[in-house]
Amino acid sequence: MAENSLHSSPVPPLGSEDHVRGEGPLVLFYADFSCPRCALAWERLDAARVRVAFRHLALKAKHPRAVALACAAEAAGRQDRFWDFAAALYTDQGRTEDPHLWAHCERLGLDVERWERDRRAPEAAERVTRDVRAALRAGAVATPTLFHGAAMLAGPPDAAWIAALSDEAVG
Repeated sequence: MAENSLHSSPVPPLGSEDHVRGEGPLVLFYADFSCPRCALAWERLDAARVRVAFRHLALKAKHPRAVALACAAEAAGRQDRFWDFAAALYTDQGRTEDPHLWAHCERLGLDVERWERDRRAPEAAERVTRDVRAALRAGAVATPTLFHGAAMLAGPPDAAWIAALSDEAVG
């Protein structure tokens, strides 16, 4: 499988707080909801036969709304709608201000008042901070960064990378 590099720092194992979906080879997806390259990676991973664990690499210095959007997604996750909210953010990256986020919540059937409390709660920010620190310790410096086993890929996966994962799932 093509890869950018091997990482030397360990990536934290999956935990009960991780957002995981799908079946097949595991890909740890460190990403930012403000990042267009992450949206492309999201689309490609969504179409692949892989198990994706989403972790935040929300860098406010790169994207001013990154941390706020990560906390918003965490709040949606407290109502079991993390993946739906993440999809809404990636498919509508030009509209990330609060009125648009509230509209996403309403469309997804979230309790908006609870979502508001949860996204501003210290737990949401602490979760995002933990993910970012773990990503940086593992060697991720760009969004997106994907890990599969010992391989680290910085940037969206290309067709060859996805094909190698699919072959692994079948083989």
